[in-house]
Amino acid sequence: MTSPSVTPARCALVTGASAGIGAATVRALRVEGWDVLAVARREGRLMALAEETGCAWVAGDVSSDEDVERIAQSAKANGVDTLINIAGGARGNQHVAQAHTEDWDWMFQSNVMGSMKLTRALLPQLRSAQPGGTVLNLTSTAALASYEGGGGYNAAKAAQRAMTKALRLEEAEHNVRVIEVLPGLVKSDEFALRRLGSQEAADAVYAGVEAPLTSEDVAEVVRYAVSLPHHINLDEIVLRPVAQAANHKLLRKA
Repeated sequence: MTSPSVTPARCALVTGASAGIGAATVRALRVEGWDVLAVARREGRLMALAEETGCAWVAGDVSSDEDVERIAQSAKANGVDTLINIAGGARGNQHVAQAHTEDWDWMFQSNVMGSMKLTRALLPQLRSAQPGGTVLNLTSTAALASYEGGGGYNAAKAAQRAMTKALRLEEAEHNVRVIEVLPGLVKSDEFALRRLGSQEAADAVYAGVEAPLTSEDVAEVVRYAVSLPHHINLDEIVLRPVAQAANHKLLRKA
């Protein structure tokens, strides 16, 4: 996938940058000449990523008001014109009848409230960016179709998607483009392990699936979307591996 060269003035803030799709996105943008401000809670991983890629970084939790204020100050100092909200995730796979309140709270805070708080804090800066600001929210195909045991994650990602669609309507007059990327099955050992709690359960998610998406696959789509000329808005991009024709149809080899 190719796109026009970006100028050195372009600067993206990437959340969830300590691992997975977030870290891969930082790498992809840096290769293309972007300045990047990497944000995550794990300082040690950010330091290692900065040493590898030359990105700037600031450690913080996007669901914390105090941390968001500090991150926003760093974004202003670095001249950020593109916000890429990747931080989030899933916890638990219980049916609603057995739902753990703390898991649902965490999913809404990390996926929805964190994206809202950081977007709200950066909008004044993005509105004044030239040739215009960009917000990209990474949601999920879980926002499009619910499944048993996914109620909390379905609800959180559907809420994040609804917020993204409202934001696009609200910010068009300010020349801020709003992009949504919705990946299907992505092989991310950390994501599955955090959600399911055991390596055996995490391995079972990908068992027999030929060529699931990788973090690098999703990062390339994100990089392409934000690198296009500003007047082009890819409203929403759904990507899945060929083996996953739909949320309910996933081919597994015996």
